[in-house]
Amino acid sequence: MSGVIDRLRRQRVLPVLRLPSAAEATAAATAMFGHGLEVVELTATTPDWATALRDARREAPQGGLVGLGTVTSGALAAQAVEAGAQFLVSPWPAADVRVIAQRTGLPFLEGAFTPAEVAAAAAHGPVKVFPAHVGGPGFLVSLRQLLPDADLVPTGGIALEAVPDWLRAGACAVGVGSDLLRPGAADRLRSLLAAFSDGTKETR
Repeated sequence: MSGVIDRLRRQRVLPVLRLPSAAEATAAATAMFGHGLEVVELTATTPDWATALRDARREAPQGGLVGLGTVTSGALAAQAVEAGAQFLVSPWPAADVRVIAQRTGLPFLEGAFTPAEVAAAAAHGPVKVFPAHVGGPGFLVSLRQLLPDADLVPTGGIALEAVPDWLRAGACAVGVGSDLLRPGAADRLRSLLAAFSDGTKETR
């Protein structure tokens, strides 16, 4: 588990790639790897997601990780494991997914939103705080005050330009989805990553 979180802390942005076809999902993952990111999340809402996952793993750099998000049941988690997912992500509390993750040793970012849900998920590992935009960075600050040692990955409705705000609020990394697919996103992502690299973006 710590390997995924350590990498997410370094890259700060977790691409959440929800695409309408397996080919587009693979292409998007390949583009993220081209930007120097090592960890990407595909989603189970993409048709033929298992093909996308396998193809993205072939395109990944050495040591790169491709996970599957929107995993909402134990059955789907088992399919993801069989397809080669390297970590699992749920959008809400999913104890049956956690069972599969624990049985197979896969890292699992469990979805949660309310303080009680976040606390319960954090007792087992990192937490996907979703939908994060509803509460904003101030909500994450409050969660961090209650759970100072939790690994929180806010996701949902977050723009690239807002990533530093969420990191300052206490996120270990920030999930960014649809904003990565908009025109001009590649240049904006490059600028953000360059700012992280040269220290011009304060994130803590």
